Amino acid sequence: MSTIDQELLKIYTSKSQADKAISSLKGLLLGIKSDDEVNEKEINELRKWVIEHKQLINRNPFNEFMTIIEETISNKIPPKETIEDLFWLCQKYESDNYYYNAVTTDLQTLHGICHGILSDGNIGDQEIFELNTWLSENEHLNTYYPYDEIRSLILSILSDNQIEEEERIVLKAYFKQFVKLQDSELQKQIEIETSDINISGLCTSEPNVDFLEKTFCITGVLKRGNRETLQNDIKKLGGIPTDSVNKKTDYLIVGDNGNPAWAFSCYGRKVEKALSLRKDGHTITMIHEFDFSDIIDDLI
Repeated sequence: MSTIDQELLKIYTSKSQADKAISSLKGLLLGIKSDDEVNEKEINELRKWVIEHKQLINRNPFNEFMTIIEETISNKIPPKETIEDLFWLCQKYESDNYYYNAVTTDLQTLHGICHGILSDGNIGDQEIFELNTWLSENEHLNTYYPYDEIRSLILSILSDNQIEEEERIVLKAYFKQFVKLQDSELQKQIEIETSDINISGLCTSEPNVDFLEKTFCITGVLKRGNRETLQNDIKKLGGIPTDSVNKKTDYLIVGDNGNPAWAFSCYGRKVEKALSLRKDGHTITMIHEFDFSDIIDDLI
């Protein structure tokens, strides 16, 4: 077989290899979670699964799997939560080909559009009209963050056929949440312009937190401290830490995973659940761990 044929074979079979690996992992997870407990031997089996499929480590969603498993091994995420997260990823992959479909690509495109609009520090009428056209042409992104929020903002701005300066500033305030400009001076200028605007996006900025008898859930890997310490601090302030998101959850603390655009690919099982509950009318405040840590530091 020629080198070209071998390369083509790799391309054609890689998808089936990935599917087979996902199915084997899903079965392994189902077996592990069947008794509702996770022990060290079962985590060791996950380690072996990683070794067995290391050739796929640079491919989505396997890099996600590896990261989650490694974080569990280093005790950054509880084992039981890891099993749930991995199983959720398997279901995502199987149900809608989450990592390979147009949705992820289009959300990344939307991110790029917002970046481009903000890149000179000015948001003109034509840019808003063009963004509105793009949003209208991509309604298949309904229910995905941040499409819904941006679409709502744009429709509100255009509802009276006039674009006010304050509305441009609101857009800047929203875009800056997930766009980091290379021009630090321009970034500072935008920060100053939007300092009085409080945008409630995925994670609430400058949140007001009431601890007494409120329910808190933590998701993701924390860069500041660890879960046990944070949960103890929540208890000290009268809050109730829990392991899962439900209708009774008041606050979801989102760990920083080092990727400012993480919400555009896979933002996690608990965040997805919280967003779904918010759309159904339940008040769940999502707070970035850095903001929450600052609040804790001020109170303890």
